[in-house]
Amino acid sequence: NILFVCSRNKWRSHTAETIFKNNLTGHVVKSAGTENEARIRVNEKLILWADLIFVMEKRHKQRLHDKFGSLLANKRLVILHIDDNYKYMDEELVDVLRTSVMPYL
Repeated sequence: NILFVCSRNKWRSHTAETIFKNNLTGHVVKSAGTENEARIRVNEKLILWADLIFVMEKRHKQRLHDKFGSLLANKRLVILHIDDNYKYMDEELVDVLRTSVMPYL
């Protein structure tokens, strides 16, 4: 189970979910955001569900640790270092996501 996390779950993590959801055989993919106004807000249930968590920025990792610290103990968490410079399904964002994520799968 793979979870993608950004701030508002509108552009980066939502794009990642969209492009990987039906293209990774044997994996279930979801996305969420760390902010109160996120499209889908990350919660304890999603953290427990996830085997692998990709965050877009270091601050997202910190927010997850601050809120869900002990739940992350046995989780693989990867920072992709993708800044908030893209819109949903931006062609460059899709390329960056594919390049950044594939080595971990």
